[in-house]
Amino acid sequence: MLWIRQGKGLSPAFVTPTKYDPMKIKLLAPGLILCTCAVFAQQPATPPAAAPRPPATPGLTLTTPAFADGTVIPAMFTQSVAKPVSPRLEWTNVPANTVTFVLIMHDPDTAPQKKSEDILHWMAFNIPGTARELAEGQPAEANLPDGTIQTKNTRGAVGFLGPGAGAAGPYHHYTWELYALDLKLELTPDATRADVLKAIDGHVLAKAATVGRFHR
Repeated sequence: MLWIRQGKGLSPAFVTPTKYDPMKIKLLAPGLILCTCAVFAQQPATPPAAAPRPPATPGLTLTTPAFADGTVIPAMFTQSVAKPVSPRLEWTNVPANTVTFVLIMHDPDTAPQKKSEDILHWMAFNIPGTARELAEGQPAEANLPDGTIQTKNTRGAVGFLGPGAGAAGPYHHYTWELYALDLKLELTPDATRADVLKAIDGHVLAKAATVGRFHR
């Protein structure tokens, strides 16, 4: 009961309490649930934790015991002598599934006949994937016993052509490049460098290089 002021006195008044309507509650409940779901749906999902990266593994590495990378090439491997021999080459960290290797030696400090292609000193392909070295003094033969094929160098002879930059100019940077491939090349000893590079495109698992400097 409430007392209401009327004029100078107070008069009692009765307030009818609001009647409980369970039907309204039932109608409102689904709406509240939908609103609550919508609020939670708008919350950004927590991204899953990133998987830890596997430890980095060393890449294919090409070296020679004849000289350190970037240093001067000893005379016995160059045209400073009458019959230069190829240096011993060794490689490690070979990727899985390697079938064969390709070796290309070239002089990037040259542009013969005003062309973009430099001087090719040595190229061999189909070196077995199980190989981890090439011995010093490879013979000038197109087909080697292990299946390796040697092509002709810039001078038209099969096999290794020693560095021969003239004394008047700067050191040239003779580069040996080794490619690990997932296939065996179906090429002959008459293949050019362009042929080989086209054939290996899309099949290179890894690549390594080493450099030696020389001038007379």
